[in-house]
Amino acid sequence: MSTSEKSGYHHGDLRAALLSAAMEMLEAGEPFSLRAIARRAGVSQTAPYRHFKDRDALESALAVEGFRDLQANLGEGRNPPASLQDLAEFAVTYVAFALRRPALFRVMFGKPCDDADDERVKAADALHELLADALDRVFPEADASALASAGWGLAHGLACLYLDGKLHAVSDEEVAERVRSAFVAIGSVGS
Repeated sequence: MSTSEKSGYHHGDLRAALLSAAMEMLEAGEPFSLRAIARRAGVSQTAPYRHFKDRDALESALAVEGFRDLQANLGEGRNPPASLQDLAEFAVTYVAFALRRPALFRVMFGKPCDDADDERVKAADALHELLADALDRVFPEADASALASAGWGLAHGLACLYLDGKLHAVSDEEVAERVRSAFVAIGSVGS
């Protein structure tokens, strides 16, 4: 066992170290491969293969972390939604996450979930369930799953329009206000 490989195991969790290195490289805009991540983590070039069969498996693990981080952001410091305005704040948080972590956001949504990757499917489903539960609280008579897909689609579409440069904003507050007003406008159409 090489010295660098030993140092990688010294901290006790090689998988977490590799994911951390990959996330740093991804969010810094650095191209990464399993070998580059191994170098960043200070382990042998073959060490990542103990946890990830290939780059796709690594990206899927990053997507899972992204879904979990986004879900944590959506629940952070707030009560369950009680109004359309509360739901609009979910959308604001969603779009803000995408703009703050664009590379991760693209990894999360850049490929379809692979049913063979249970962890990624479960993470995406958990986000959908969070949204469905939130919408069900505010619109108990509606089809929560369909409404969650519509709400998610609106927030995701706005995030992508900003990321792709189709919508422009001078400030975070301007983005937030546009997201709020779009969400409230769509939500109040049937009222």
